[in-house]
Amino acid sequence: MYKHLFGPVPSRRLGMSLGVDMVPRKVCSLDCVYCEVGRTTLLTTERKEYVAEREIKEELNDFFSSHPDPEIITFSGYGEPTLNSAIAGVIDFLKEKKSQLPIAILSNGTLMGDPAVRKAILRADIVLPSLDAATEEVFRKINRPAGALDLQGYIQGLADFRKEFSGKIWLEVFILPGFNDHKAELDALKKAILKIKPDSVQLNTLDRPGTEAGIRSASRKELEDIMAYWDMPRVEIIASSVANKEPAAYREDVQNAILETINRRPCTLDDIALITGLHVNEINKHLRTLEATGSIRTERQERGLFYMPSQRN
Repeated sequence: MYKHLFGPVPSRRLGMSLGVDMVPRKVCSLDCVYCEVGRTTLLTTERKEYVAEREIKEELNDFFSSHPDPEIITFSGYGEPTLNSAIAGVIDFLKEKKSQLPIAILSNGTLMGDPAVRKAILRADIVLPSLDAATEEVFRKINRPAGALDLQGYIQGLADFRKEFSGKIWLEVFILPGFNDHKAELDALKKAILKIKPDSVQLNTLDRPGTEAGIRSASRKELEDIMAYWDMPRVEIIASSVANKEPAAYREDVQNAILETINRRPCTLDDIALITGLHVNEINKHLRTLEATGSIRTERQERGLFYMPSQRN
């Protein structure tokens, strides 16, 4: 069992992906109200070697020596991967050892105003930053950033990265009805998107309850209305909750382990991770399938969101 790697897990956007987690749970520059991983425990913009480069390289060497290659390697996980100052060294290592494998980085994009961050990830093939707000009020309401973060510097950093980066940029915009779907915010977001010039804009929304209660996912029609209002090329809907597709088939042994666990007692995501030894990103993939097939349900309690078997008559 690896400490800093997870998967490979199927990704709708990227294929069979090996995850590389560069920070402990949950070190991030944002504390988003919708985050499925939970509340940020260390809200910071300080870059340092949160996880040792040596440890990650050792795990990657072990993985490659005993497993078939994944389709892609993705830097993601518990928090913001670019906070780790060793990310450039790990990318260089992968480019030397497995040059045929593309590298993707799932980032909130907030640190792109720092030239050192932009330089550190230039050798990636795909960068998937996010931008949920383009006005200060909504940014602070949805993303609850570390105090040092400046929204306009964040947007400018993404625009600067576009000029420097030769790979693909897929910009994710997470829509929360009542937060960022009103005309003024959509106009501001469109202006920012046109400035950033990503290769694609991907609309997403809640797949299950987020960190805070009282927020809901956008419907398919609401997302389509936003696309029509923006009237821009290369905008797509990626939200799995409104995709109307058959659930993907993942490893049944993992799903059985999750069901066996929650059949004994309701569990939070953290509980399931602790019991199974799996990374939360991998567990989330299986929970989506189990929810889509009606095998499990959720209930919010004082300690958080609990997963339990569906009640069947």
